[in-house]
Amino acid sequence: MMRRTIGLFAVAAAVLPATATAQRDTVVRVHVSGVIELGLAPFIGRAIREAEEAGAQAVILELETPGGRVDAAQQIVKVVSASTVPVYAYVNAHAWSAGAMIALAADSIYMGPVSSIGAATPVIGDGKKASEKIVSAMRGEFRALAEARGLDPRLAEAMVDESIVVDGVIEEGKLLTLTGGEAVELGFASAEVTSLDDLLARVGLANADVVTASINWAERLVRFLSHPIVAPILLSMGTLGLIIEIKTPSFGLAGLVGLTSFAAFFGSHLLIGLAGWEEIILLGAGVVALGIEVFVVPGFGIAGAISILCIGGAVFLALIGNLPIWKDVVQAASILSMASLLVIAAVYTLVRQLPSRAGGIFLMASADRATGYVAAPVRVDLVGMEGVAHTDLHPAGTAILGSERLDVVSEGGFINRGDRVRVVRSEGYRHIVEPV
Repeated sequence: MMRRTIGLFAVAAAVLPATATAQRDTVVRVHVSGVIELGLAPFIGRAIREAEEAGAQAVILELETPGGRVDAAQQIVKVVSASTVPVYAYVNAHAWSAGAMIALAADSIYMGPVSSIGAATPVIGDGKKASEKIVSAMRGEFRALAEARGLDPRLAEAMVDESIVVDGVIEEGKLLTLTGGEAVELGFASAEVTSLDDLLARVGLANADVVTASINWAERLVRFLSHPIVAPILLSMGTLGLIIEIKTPSFGLAGLVGLTSFAAFFGSHLLIGLAGWEEIILLGAGVVALGIEVFVVPGFGIAGAISILCIGGAVFLALIGNLPIWKDVVQAASILSMASLLVIAAVYTLVRQLPSRAGGIFLMASADRATGYVAAPVRVDLVGMEGVAHTDLHPAGTAILGSERLDVVSEGGFINRGDRVRVVRSEGYRHIVEPV
């Protein structure tokens, strides 16, 4: 039997020559290990889709997982259930929680020599059982999958809810987890196998060419961008970029970085199924409200509050997914809190550092009750200097003082063009003159 490990884009190329010559059957093996998260769903979906297009005889999901996100498992279940190619679940070690749900979606379940399946009750962040609403949804999901595959639905429900009693199998108050031998004895699994080769022999594919699908660079990038550590950085960069862009007169690098960061965040979450069109519409409404606040009615008001609520709501919904448990809510709140702290720290640094430099996004200005707003340094060097009125001063106009042409204001009365004047006070951009 030939074994190969290739990327998903190469599955079709690897399979087609074998099927074209009808010399070898082909099986696509997909290894599902570790925690089940949403970045895994597109990978498995594409592996099955390309196996269908290439004419593979079967797909083997080799499971070794403690579980993970329920919404991620639901996406995987959906593509497995709709597959036109037979999909077999090979529980090589353990398939608990969301892993058991995926196994139930397969056409048949095969258990390894030291394996177990079950323990699927949803829990919250501190390890306690989730609310009855979420438990009921999971129980119904397991029951429906078991009925579709001709398995005992009571066994599937007992994996989710410890209140379910199955005579001779599990008593009330205990959650069901089956070993490989128990699963076969109860008809929950087709057979207990010693290896992948043994499984293939049992399904009539002993001489098949096994192609192992591997994750590609695009899927790695999406999983990286949606990682709980990377997500708050993207949100922080996006927020800071927009803040800086609002403070600058024209669209530049800061705005580009901000929009790119938000696009990377929402794009990655859209691809893995966390974000939907609802979140995109909510984000668009927030951006429109922000534009109204900045360009139409400057000054923080109702539009600004709506913008914060819409954008914050879109981000939060994109983080928790479709069927969140308390753990997902806590993680989303943590990401938002981390992003907020990063933005506050960055803004504080900008406020402290930029005024001491030339230029920047903040005006070099001061204001107090006595002087009000001062937008330019006071030119004390001009006081006492004499010059010539360049225009009529009625009372404002311009004058030539030394080698400079400056805007001036007559202290009293009109001054004709060409008359000599003297500077008596300088107040930022406002220079007060009197006739000589």
